[in-house]
Amino acid sequence: MGRARKRHRIKLGLFINLGLISFLTLLLLFVDWCAWKIVRLPLAPFYLTQPFFISVILASCAGYICVPFLRSLKIRQIIREEGPARHSRKRRTPTMGGVFFIPIGVAVANAITGFSSIEVSGASLATLAFAVIGLIDDILCLIKSHTSGLSAWTRLILEVAVGSWFSFWLDATSLSSPYGMKMLVPLPAPLGLLFLGKFYLLLTSFTFVSMGNGINLTDGLDGLAGGTAALAFIGMSIAVLPICPELSIFGASMAGACIGFLLHNRYRASVFMGDTGSLALGGALAAMAACTGMFFPLFVSSGIFVVEASSVIMQVLYFRTTKHLQGAGRRLFRMAPFHHHLELCGLKEPVIVAGAYVISSLLALFAGYVGLVAA
Repeated sequence: MGRARKRHRIKLGLFINLGLISFLTLLLLFVDWCAWKIVRLPLAPFYLTQPFFISVILASCAGYICVPFLRSLKIRQIIREEGPARHSRKRRTPTMGGVFFIPIGVAVANAITGFSSIEVSGASLATLAFAVIGLIDDILCLIKSHTSGLSAWTRLILEVAVGSWFSFWLDATSLSSPYGMKMLVPLPAPLGLLFLGKFYLLLTSFTFVSMGNGINLTDGLDGLAGGTAALAFIGMSIAVLPICPELSIFGASMAGACIGFLLHNRYRASVFMGDTGSLALGGALAAMAACTGMFFPLFVSSGIFVVEASSVIMQVLYFRTTKHLQGAGRRLFRMAPFHHHLELCGLKEPVIVAGAYVISSLLALFAGYVGLVAA
């Protein structure tokens, strides 16, 4: 009976994956079909669908080579002792999967755009810079004397440094945009264009840090971070299409890389993305928003990440406040991030992940619509 339940859950994970791929395929085909109405310019056939599926195929094939290699090197996931007890079985699962699917997403986007888009080049560099931060963190976690990886302050400083560099790069670079001036944030009517000036640079740095850590906190269940990130990328690809079509290719390519990785990361996962993957995905999403001003659609499409990060902040603040007022700290949730709270409430991993996919799908559609209306 136990083996039957296990096979049922594995089939459920595969079913959820197929549903996600079907939804994204239909959505991208629809957007490609009516893209000329959005951009008012002739775009190549299957403008977004092509990079998406190329990345899916390459990332999934790379996984069959890299996952056994990571397993042979005994690069295994570090499981927190205070986490849910059922996660102890994941100790033998290899991690650092970001090393094979992140470069594929970046390479496909640059190859299709002919290495000629300055926005795609900048977003790619920011993505790889965050991937390097995550890689250093993952490597330190594998060393027995550094089981916690980079310290929180060190990682924060590195993330702020990359975000600040990207901000100054934006300020000094001439980007292709339909607007006559920079530092503008397009918002839906009646708000229109919001000029932030130098505050735009601060918002960019904040977005890099918040998105990187948001996806990193979400990466706690099989397939959760990869699937929701893919949906966030598609939502952003639709939102930025009228402003910078090349960045839409970058978003579609990164989404395809996430799906290719998800074929190995679905329940039960044979590999985890690690900080190498989660931080890189956050940096890629932040770069897409910073290059186009589409910060509002970004935070809409990344609603799951916002909830996960907010749950950790609320848990810490509530614990410290009650400890100061009552002498004993209390918890707002059974465990943070929020997906662990749902686990301890009795929900199974595939159910939580499926629910997150449904919510992220709706958020991605709304984010794309808001971005098109604002542009």
